[in-house]
Amino acid sequence: MSTESDSDKATGAVSDDGAGGGEVRHDEANPPEATGAAGPMVDTPEVSAADREAVTDRPVFIVAALLALAIIVWGVALPENLLTVSETLLYDAVIPFGGWIFVLTASGFVVFAIGLAISRYGRIKLGQDNEKPEFRTSSWVAMMFSAGMGIGLMFFGVFEPVSFLAEPPPGTGIPPNSDQAIHTAMATTLFHWTVHPWAIYAVVGLAIAYSAFRRGRSQLISSVFWPLLGQRHTDGPLGKAIDVMAIFATLFGSAASLGLGALQVGGGLSAVGWIDEPGSGLLVGLIAVLTVCFIASAVSGVAKGIQWLSNINMVLAAVLAVFILVVGPTVMILNLVPGAIGDYVRELPEMAGRTGATGGQAMQDWLSSWTIFYWAWWISWTPFVGMFIARISRGRTIRQFIIGVIAVPSVVSLIWFAIFGGAAMDMQAKDGIDIAGTGSSEAATFTMLENLPWFLPAAIIVMILVSIFFVSGADAASVVMGTLSQRGSVEPKKGIVIFWGVVMGAVAAVMLIVGGEDALSGLQNLTILIAVPFVFVMIGLCVAVWMDLRRDPLILKEDEMRRSLEEIHDERSEERRARRRGLRARRR
Repeated sequence: MSTESDSDKATGAVSDDGAGGGEVRHDEANPPEATGAAGPMVDTPEVSAADREAVTDRPVFIVAALLALAIIVWGVALPENLLTVSETLLYDAVIPFGGWIFVLTASGFVVFAIGLAISRYGRIKLGQDNEKPEFRTSSWVAMMFSAGMGIGLMFFGVFEPVSFLAEPPPGTGIPPNSDQAIHTAMATTLFHWTVHPWAIYAVVGLAIAYSAFRRGRSQLISSVFWPLLGQRHTDGPLGKAIDVMAIFATLFGSAASLGLGALQVGGGLSAVGWIDEPGSGLLVGLIAVLTVCFIASAVSGVAKGIQWLSNINMVLAAVLAVFILVVGPTVMILNLVPGAIGDYVRELPEMAGRTGATGGQAMQDWLSSWTIFYWAWWISWTPFVGMFIARISRGRTIRQFIIGVIAVPSVVSLIWFAIFGGAAMDMQAKDGIDIAGTGSSEAATFTMLENLPWFLPAAIIVMILVSIFFVSGADAASVVMGTLSQRGSVEPKKGIVIFWGVVMGAVAAVMLIVGGEDALSGLQNLTILIAVPFVFVMIGLCVAVWMDLRRDPLILKEDEMRRSLEEIHDERSEERRARRRGLRARRR
């Protein structure tokens, strides 16, 4: 396990505490009077504000806690109303009328992230120029993947490809369960799970990491807006509102996933025949155990708990994938990998531009259930995942960060869907096993495993993986909410982390007892609704990051050096011209 460098361990504050007892998140590395292209040279700060001692931001913490309590009361008192209101807002307003915004911005974030990686800004470090990465690359990738979408791959690795195989996207005219449907199913699945979602995460993670570790500001989403809005607004009500929204999305998104995860693990126990039907007592017990585990992991620190769990996850996931590759349709899976890449590249323009302009109600319903729903879901999770991958990416260059965040998980997702989706689609298309008709993601996964050798060991590994993925994800969420509550500190106090962890588990348990899946789905819908304002927050982040990068100390020094070289070149050119004029004059 790698350790922090001495420069990483430095503590202290970039600035004195400001209004309300909180620190003033000004940018000493980039003061207003030194931001011009031809301004004086500036250096990155010796100490980041994120390294200072954790101090609770009372307005943010209190408002977020009260908002959480209000939503809990709503869900407990009127669970069906919570679901109805959230579904009406999401499916009757946001997605039908605002879907085009998600379609445009999702591809825009891909272009922005890749553009930064290949530009001159790619060499800039997310930290001091001499800083080394805090975590070795394998652990970095494992933690990033566990927090980002590891649990999603466990359940949609089978369900999504076979769903598209049985019902191809409208407007394609492809017969269900055909060879052509296999190609379209893989291309569409990769579109939802590879480059686009990870580019969305990369934009937010890069913005926070650069702002905190390069510019010395707090590790908060609001702090990124310093060059765009100025200190008064980022430290004021607008900045605090952004941070409260981030806590809201992280808390309820994680709580809904924790509750739904308990339902999925319970479904797995039923599938292997250990229980008949998971009752409320068992599900609450599962939530309690998972909550104790992720709180214990969270208070042990990122370098211990989350890194250790994520490494275990990657090993178990690799074992499960190799097992299915060997006992499943091996040749078909291996052929599917290059074929899926070609299908994705060929169909990408059509998929990226697919909207409800044509195709009628069938197309709108499909987009609402899949593509636009996914873009909204990924954006709603950016406060959590973006802040976490920023926290673990200190010391890497922008180019390393973007390639690592987009390319590596995309390749893993490609392999995962080829193995799990390929095995399931082979059973669906050739053996006539109706996996898509099982009706739920967990049922599809266990149905596929039932038709392979050694079902029981494989099912046990799946349940263990699901549990660890939830523990590591909720662990990271608790740390992120602690960071947001304590002015961006990378090491929030254990009491705050425990508080948010307990609240997360309590929300999941209470909603599951009172309203069942209706209440949990309502929470999930509310979380996705947060994506609406966060679309504009992310657009602002892109503008703010671009403004910051143009005035980065490294870029300013390079520009100054280029100007000096141009001046020397001009002087020497003038000298040569003068000598030639002198020679011509003497010849006359």
